[in-house]
Formats: sequence, C-alpha cells, structure tokens
Amino acid sequence: MSVLEGLKFKRVSSPVHRLDPRTKFILSSVIFVLSIIFTELLPLFLLFSFQIPLVSLAGVIKEWLRSLKGGLVLALMIFITNFIVVFMEAGWSLTSDILTYSTAMTIRFLVITASFSIFFLTTSPDDLGLALEQAHLPYEFCFAFTTAVRFVPVLAYEAQTIVDAQMARGLELEKGSFLKRVKNYVPILIPLVVGAIRRSIEMAEAMESRAFGAEEKRTNLFILKMRPMDYLVLSLSSLILVFGILVRFFVPIPF
Repeated sequence: MSVLEGLKFKRVSSPVHRLDPRTKFILSSVIFVLSIIFTELLPLFLLFSFQIPLVSLAGVIKEWLRSLKGGLVLALMIFITNFIVVFMEAGWSLTSDILTYSTAMTIRFLVITASFSIFFLTTSPDDLGLALEQAHLPYEFCFAFTTAVRFVPVLAYEAQTIVDAQMARGLELEKGSFLKRVKNYVPILIPLVVGAIRRSIEMAEAMESRAFGAEEKRTNLFILKMRPMDYLVLSLSSLILVFGILVRFFVPIPF
C-alpha cells in the first residue's frame, strides 16, 4: 500500500507546490518521454538523479521514498523478466550487457514512478480539477478523475485497516499453498468492496442533493494563472526535451 502514498497530496509551502499543475504535468511528461526513448543506463540514471533536488525542494522526500519502496516488488519483477528474456535471446550466455540492460529497464520504471509521484504529491486535487476544466475537458470527466485521485489513497488506508483487523482475529495471509493464500484474501476484499459501494452511494446522494449537473456552464471561485516561474520551468523543460532527443539520435552513448 505504500506505493499509493505517492498519489496522496501533501500540503507544503514550497516553490514546487506553487507551480501551475499544467507546468508540473508537462515536466513529468518530459521526464516520461525521455525515459522511454533511452535504453542506456547512464541517461536513465541522470533522469532519476534530476528528480532528487525537486523532491528536496518540495519537502516530500519521505513520501516520495515510500512510494518508491512500494514499487520495489514490481521493479524486481521487471528486472527478472528482462533478464530471463534477454538471457534466452543471447543463446543462454551470461554477459555484462544483459545485467546492464535489465538494470536500465528497472531504473526506467523507477524514473516514471518517481516523476508522477512528484506530480501527485505536490498537486492538490482541486488544482488538478481546475487545470482539467481550463483545458476544456467535460466537467463530468474532471470530477470523476479528481475523485479517483482523492479516494485511491483512502481505499488503500481502509484496506490496510481491514488487513490489520483480520490478522488480529487470527487470519494468516502468508501461510499455506497459493490457492489457500488467495482464499485468505476473501475476508479482506468483501468488506473493502462493501465499504467502497457504501461510500459511492453516499457520494451519489450528496451530489444529487446539491443538484449536480443542473447547470451546463459552471463557474469557479479560483482561476489558474501562469506565473513567470511557470514559463521559466516550461522553457527549461522544452530545452531538456530537445537536448535529450538530439543526444539520443546524434550522440553515441556508452551502453
């Protein structure tokens, strides 16, 4: 559940938090694109290192590390899968390139996870909804997306509470065969699903009592405006993207 902590907004007064959500999304997208076009270890490691000062400046390093820790299991699976596939394609011969490539693919996953973790940790759901609305997306879609962002960490916390309660009653999740362990999760999934359905019904009743969707044209108390710092970050992001593309196609990178 710790990986979902990276989706939970933390209210801190920092320069990163004060950036426009659209600016932070473009910055995360640039990091995502660069991590996709590079397969070498060095540029992926530099992309990961580039995010550490941002996290420190935002003051969310503990939550950021917790989200990365939650993704280590999936990162290990990515490493093993790439190692096995490349090892088989190389004719069952172990070389240093196989280890390097598998490590690079693992770091790519961590780079992508880290970049969007920074985005969600420093962007409130309200600002995210405003950004989507000002992008002329349908309000129903904006509301559904921001509601999901709000409640995914809540459901994760509720699931952890149910696990602790069931284990206190003697439920053993890690013992027995695979099928036995799968069955042991049924007492956890049923209360979680029932709680989610109950919460959705309560939200639907609250929305109906507030005449949700009665007016096609909605107004907002706040309007997002780009600041000079946003334009500076956008310019730097564009330069980084162009520089990365040029390096990828015209500069030989040691593997």
